[in-house]
Amino acid sequence: MSDYPQESIKPYNENESKATQVEKMFDNIAPSYDNLNHVLSLSIDKSWRRKAIKCLKPFHPQKMLDVATGTGDFAIQACRMLSPKELIATDISEGMMNVGRKKVKQAGLEKSISFAKENCTALSFPDNRFDAITVAFGVRNFENLDRGLQEMHRVLVPGGHLVILEFSEPTAFPVKQFYALYSKIVIPSVGKLFSKDRKAYTYLPESIKAFPQGKIMQGIIRKAGFSDVKYRQLTFGICTLYFATK
Repeated sequence: MSDYPQESIKPYNENESKATQVEKMFDNIAPSYDNLNHVLSLSIDKSWRRKAIKCLKPFHPQKMLDVATGTGDFAIQACRMLSPKELIATDISEGMMNVGRKKVKQAGLEKSISFAKENCTALSFPDNRFDAITVAFGVRNFENLDRGLQEMHRVLVPGGHLVILEFSEPTAFPVKQFYALYSKIVIPSVGKLFSKDRKAYTYLPESIKAFPQGKIMQGIIRKAGFSDVKYRQLTFGICTLYFATK
């Protein structure tokens, strides 16, 4: 039984676990993921990432973990803006990370960024290992949100910071109505065109709709042991930025 509605929303079927299906889905869409992401977000996702990384600037993190890194966009941008000594980018999908490895090589950042296949609900790292952890557009894919947040809390040093970027549903008129049409019609249609995996892009708006946001998510992050949990909405509430301290 799932604690949160999005945990029971799966890309393909009811039989396999969410983690297995999410891995399969991202392996399927990896080649077209970057282009599609920028098209669907009108490239606003780049400014969201910059805002998230700026939250960490005053703390100069040296050991960073990027969870659900996908194709490594956030890890690359964080590395350029923060210059940590080490950044480990983890994901459940080798297909996505393979794209990320090529991008990191092209950017000349192989010495700073390494990739590791990890399940976020059971990280292989020791306690108090990182001074900053980031997750961009990945927490709603966690099979168990509480466990994933607890694991990130465990591997952070005391005083370390967690930054989460996640899609959210706008609530104000007329953005709410426009977004509803966009997510119901445009995202699945464009997704099918680009990636030939329509289910992946019907899963995306469904998982956003079901995901806890704002104050509810703030409470869930606190429950995992974090203190001083803040959040702010970006671009009329299409994205929410969460910032928390261990």
